Amino acid sequence: MNEAATPWQRAFRVLVTVGPGGLWLLVFVLLPTLLVLMASLLTRGPYGELAGPWGFHNYAKLLHPVYLEAFAQSLLVGVLATLISALLGYPLAFYIARHPQRDLLLFLLLLPFLTNFLIRVYAWLVLLQREGLVNAFLGAFGLGPLVLYPSFFAVLLATVYTFLPFFVLPVYASVERLDWQLLEAAYDLGARPVKAFLHAVLPQTYPGLFAGSVLVFIPAMGTFVVADLLGAGRVVLIGNLIQQQFGITRDWAFGAALSVFLMGFVLLSLYLYARLQGERGLKDLV
Repeated sequence: MNEAATPWQRAFRVLVTVGPGGLWLLVFVLLPTLLVLMASLLTRGPYGELAGPWGFHNYAKLLHPVYLEAFAQSLLVGVLATLISALLGYPLAFYIARHPQRDLLLFLLLLPFLTNFLIRVYAWLVLLQREGLVNAFLGAFGLGPLVLYPSFFAVLLATVYTFLPFFVLPVYASVERLDWQLLEAAYDLGARPVKAFLHAVLPQTYPGLFAGSVLVFIPAMGTFVVADLLGAGRVVLIGNLIQQQFGITRDWAFGAALSVFLMGFVLLSLYLYARLQGERGLKDLV
């Protein structure tokens, strides 16, 4: 029989198993976050460098109407993109899960990810411009040309297109684990199709539904490339403001404050998700 491990041996085992992952999180997550947090408390120097004094003045600037409008617009894009993704992705996940060629459909769903993200966004720019394919199609029915680019509609459309697979895949995973006997039992008890779906099927897909909503809402709020290319300055999201502060404006301190604010909002969203889903919420999300 092996002797009981000494405290040093147990500590060594923990260090070997948990140490590499903990070191990775420390170097690439915790330390950069702390640096951004420290930078948000500093001030922009004469040449754009970080300088004193320390304070919360950068966070006070967030109350300016321009930044509040950008945050509200980001929130609107995130909410609308999530709702549209739910309306499109929820039935699509069921269709894929019940289709005999579901492997092929899943491959087609993920196929756009084999193409560079910028190329896909530029493709929407070509499609939506005044002489693009969409306006040519609408013109055949006497409906065009419409001003589709640059516009809020173009930004929202490309955002939904980009993040829709992130909604479909978690819902698909939930549908794959459905207990269809509950639906049959609901029918046997005299439930109508809508009521049977609401009571026997929908609750079983809540984990995928909530996970998909979080996976769409959070990146949709923080995206800046889509708004930068398809909004052309008319649609400014909080991600665009952060990009400007670290780029053209060279106000790294205020850009850090915007980043911390966005991270705080994301963490709050994850916390609310975990509360709604219970203890398994974040585990199912991962």
